[in-house]
Amino acid sequence: MLPIRDVNPTAVRPLFMWLIVAVNVIVFLLVQPSSEAELEEFVYEHAAIACEITTGEPLAAQEIRTGVCRDAPGSAVVFPRKSLPGSIAVSMFLHAGIAHIVFNLWSLWIFGNNVEEAFGHLGFAIFYLLSGVAATFGFVALNPDLTAPLIGASGAIAAVMGAYLVLFPRHQIMTLIFVRIVAIPAMAFLGIWFFSQFLFTEGSVAWEAHVAGFAFGVIVTLPFRRRLLRNISTGSFELA
Repeated sequence: MLPIRDVNPTAVRPLFMWLIVAVNVIVFLLVQPSSEAELEEFVYEHAAIACEITTGEPLAAQEIRTGVCRDAPGSAVVFPRKSLPGSIAVSMFLHAGIAHIVFNLWSLWIFGNNVEEAFGHLGFAIFYLLSGVAATFGFVALNPDLTAPLIGASGAIAAVMGAYLVLFPRHQIMTLIFVRIVAIPAMAFLGIWFFSQFLFTEGSVAWEAHVAGFAFGVIVTLPFRRRLLRNISTGSFELA
């Protein structure tokens, strides 16, 4: 089930959404190392890691080698200058490969413009960044001792999808199902997407971040729904 587009035109240019897409592409093409070995070292040095956030200290070499958190008390850390708060923000702009970044940014492209129109440019920027933080902490809460880096924009994008569900539940999502394109209401499409995340609990997909981000988007948007929709109808953009 692949979303193609939504039937929900906007009256404004989604400037911050375009900026997010551009930054992700630039980081992927020009900042991240291209080789697998160099990329692995890069993400350990810069990306968010649950064990580091829960302990407040960067990983030691033994923790990276064994994959066991708190396995090297008193040992020297590998990247002592790593900023743990900064790693949460950096993780939102790193991706594991072409398929990873393309699917994430395609989802943002479909749902982000309408949500930015509702929130306004500044409001959407703040919402998006806070969503990434909330998704990361949701992931960490369920995986406090994980030593693998968490990368990808999908947690923040899931929050955008949650906001879209609240704001536009009846708008149609043109969806490719096998070989046919079918119009599906956003409520059905996003509901299926949300519950499908629980099918990935045994793999490497950070489903916890997706669920936390989506829930954050719904919870934050729901109390302000009428106000945000009024912004669209009047053309005014206030910080929700």
